[in-house]
Amino acid sequence: MPFELVTIPCLSDNYAFLLRDDASGQTLLVDVPEAAPIIAELAQRNWQVSHVLLTHHHPDHVQGLQALLDVHPAQVIGAAADAHRLPPLDLALGEGDPFAFAGEEATVYDVSGHTLGHIAVYFPTSGIAFTADSLMALGCGRLFEGSPAQMWQSLSKLMRLPPDTIICSGHEYTAANARFALSIEPGNAHLVARAAKVDAARTENQPTVPSKLSDELATNPFLRPQSAEIRKRLEMANHSDSEVFAEIRRRKDTF
Repeated sequence: MPFELVTIPCLSDNYAFLLRDDASGQTLLVDVPEAAPIIAELAQRNWQVSHVLLTHHHPDHVQGLQALLDVHPAQVIGAAADAHRLPPLDLALGEGDPFAFAGEEATVYDVSGHTLGHIAVYFPTSGIAFTADSLMALGCGRLFEGSPAQMWQSLSKLMRLPPDTIICSGHEYTAANARFALSIEPGNAHLVARAAKVDAARTENQPTVPSKLSDELATNPFLRPQSAEIRKRLEMANHSDSEVFAEIRRRKDTF
């Protein structure tokens, strides 16, 4: 039986995720923006957290950890490269290190850019990737620490995952991201249709996360520096994908 995935809204626009293996009862929590809604969801389902994965050190992804651990003692997992500024880790991982949850082998990626030491974890059998603030729904994280070239390299790793991969990202930014995407690729029919679906979902206060990688590849401008329309609008027809990505990120920062 595949894992059960639960999306939990936290704070004003964050998401935490639960990955549940019913056979063993093991439950992985990805990021802890705040404890209360996560504890409430667990209580409603009568689940106990066994593992906590921290994708990066920003407070809105880790600040609820201690309150959560007070109720749900669990193994805490995070990036070895970020261990000096994460809460204490029981297991520190780097890209390519072996990691398994409930018997399923996962792949750990270094997706530095938003921060240095940010990791993403991909479960190939279940087809789920936890990308937090690297690859996001119709966007990517602002570059607080890494370079554009570094983020493009990180996103390029995730772009090579199977198209039907479910992308679990960290924030409800999709509507704002869609408005920016339409400003540089308005002729993309897939994007126009997705933006309308996003607006409808948000009107009903429905989450737009997670998303499918295939949709991101078709509509997310940060994965589309090869787009002829985007290159024409940016007047960058002969630039590298990395350079076009950098300009897209620069424009988003001031949009």
